[in-house]
Amino acid sequence: MEMEKTVEENIEQKNTLNNEISNVQGEDIGEKQKNFLETSLGKVINTGCDIALRAILPNAIEDEIIGIKNVIFTEGIQKGIKTAIDSAINIGKSITGIFTGKFDTVSQAYTAVKSGGIIDSASNIIDTAVKSAKENGLINKTTANVIKKGKNIVKDCLTNSIEEDFMEQVDGVEKVGKYINNWNTYLEQKDLEGMNREYKKITKKLETLLPIESTIQEARVIENVQTLIKNKGNSLNNITEEELKLAQII
Repeated sequence: MEMEKTVEENIEQKNTLNNEISNVQGEDIGEKQKNFLETSLGKVINTGCDIALRAILPNAIEDEIIGIKNVIFTEGIQKGIKTAIDSAINIGKSITGIFTGKFDTVSQAYTAVKSGGIIDSASNIIDTAVKSAKENGLINKTTANVIKKGKNIVKDCLTNSIEEDFMEQVDGVEKVGKYINNWNTYLEQKDLEGMNREYKKITKKLETLLPIESTIQEARVIENVQTLIKNKGNSLNNITEEELKLAQII
């Protein structure tokens, strides 16, 4: 009975501490998501622009494509895209009724970004950058006109690139869920090798995914247990039931 009381007291203490930590982390998860989307969508838009230029200028050689893309990015795309993404995220959150400052699922992020008008904004920014590059003599008039006429191709490429990226995100979240389930099964079986294998998969996949609080919490539980195992000589036999329970509380 005395041991049970100690376990309950320890769990209650840890719950209180973790609630305080979660409140702080909850405040900045939205900022982490925004930073992730800025970086991820920036790369996606860069790729979409590259694909579009290759389609619009089929006779251009590789170096010309790279040069043209670098010029129009320098002429305002990089800064403009960041502003457009920030605006799209904020507008999209408002339109889709997300007022907590953070996304709870990848689908929410995709809907917000799409409804926030990122495609049209990005397309317009590319038009402006091309115009500036032409006026400054960085690309010739013919090339600028061809790109301008291919605006729909640019929009299609941006749309496809963004949709593909979010589909990869959805697939990644599903895989992490599977890895977490596998890890829990191996824990029940006391299969340390299987747990380590799934843990490596989880940490690697999370590096490429939009930070979602529920997924992060599940991963943190696993990380806590893995750290405990490591500190206990990499053996589940050295861990008490109380220690294992405490490690799994977030």
